[in-house]
Amino acid sequence: MEDDRCDPDGPAHPRTFPAGESGRSEGQPAERRVDFPVSVVLPAGGTGERTGLSTPKQFCSILGRPLISVTVQAFERVSWIQSIVVVVAKENVELMTDIVQRFQHTKVRVVAGGSTRHRSICNGVLALGEQEEERAPKVVIIHDAVRPFVEEDFLYKIAVAAEEQGAAGAIRPLVSTVIATTSEGYLDHSLERGKYRASEMPQGFTYNVIHQAYQRCTESDFEFGTECLHLALQYCGTNAKLIEGPPTLWKVTYKRDLAAAESIIKESLSRSACVITGGSAAAVTLADALQKAAAALDMELDVVSDLMGDSGRYLLKECNFIQVSVNRCCSSEVKSLLMDLEAANRALLQPLVVIWVHLSGPDELVMPEPASIMDVASAAKLRNILFYGIQLQQSKDTERWERSVSRVAEITSALIRERSPALVGQLLQA
Repeated sequence: MEDDRCDPDGPAHPRTFPAGESGRSEGQPAERRVDFPVSVVLPAGGTGERTGLSTPKQFCSILGRPLISVTVQAFERVSWIQSIVVVVAKENVELMTDIVQRFQHTKVRVVAGGSTRHRSICNGVLALGEQEEERAPKVVIIHDAVRPFVEEDFLYKIAVAAEEQGAAGAIRPLVSTVIATTSEGYLDHSLERGKYRASEMPQGFTYNVIHQAYQRCTESDFEFGTECLHLALQYCGTNAKLIEGPPTLWKVTYKRDLAAAESIIKESLSRSACVITGGSAAAVTLADALQKAAAALDMELDVVSDLMGDSGRYLLKECNFIQVSVNRCCSSEVKSLLMDLEAANRALLQPLVVIWVHLSGPDELVMPEPASIMDVASAAKLRNILFYGIQLQQSKDTERWERSVSRVAEITSALIRERSPALVGQLLQA
């Protein structure tokens, strides 16, 4: 059974960095990888009747962007996922193709669906089989297009379990007790809730298992079935590994869920940043101190020396950036960061905050030129990037230094949360 209801405490907020724990600094493990090809099928052919809207919910706007695009991005930013098949109703193929082009999704192929959920998923699976042999997936992940907050850690668990067992699926505890009624509308019996779980998405399969299951299933399965794991068991004898998923797997079902999803995205965008130190010891010391101070403000900071190699994945994450420069007025570092962000299309969808923290030594106050900061900010704003500057002088007095660091954390938190256009290009003192 599939339970459309949200967690009893309401929609849960996804972690901002799906590849690892929040607040991760250099020296900790990099993102997980898989050594076999993985592809995704996103069925998106529903009409969204329960939302009460004329537009199918997968195409409804979230912060100026279709919900399906948010879900696609959650998969596209996972480096080890090689391709995504989005299955839509025939009349929506052109609309979905336009979304792919407009929001520059690079891993997506659009396929026409069938008259039922299983027919649509089958079309997506068959489309993956048409790929060149070297791009044929070992594992296929099936996920609902209207569950936008899937996390990389959980996708990894599903993919690995599917490769090992043949099939794997997400489950969640039941929110309410399930009861059976008589034909007259009276209580017949109830199920012991502790013995049952709600089947959720994502689900993963080796390609051979899910392809064979659809080749063997009946017309009745195609018309009335909804559970892919059941097909794998019934027609392939593959007993799926069930993994309890996070509460963020909730499904946008009703109109109010669209507002909840928008609220979660807004808050997620305002709760994280990546601090770039350039490898300077003084900058690393400041970044570590900022990380601790920001935690008290319910903000997550990751610290990297640059955005090369594994750290380059931050260019694809839903995070803001803090560039620390030490005793240099040159803005080349931050200009390079802005160019990288533009190349990655990071600010295509929502405004992105970049803060330049200029750190001077205790005996010398080196001030960047306000005019140069305003020039950089003006150019960045045209690319949907809000650029701010903070001037900080290092102090030999420990207590005074700690106060200054706390002040920088407060300013950065406020700038990221409020995204104030009035302060763009200003050099703030800490």
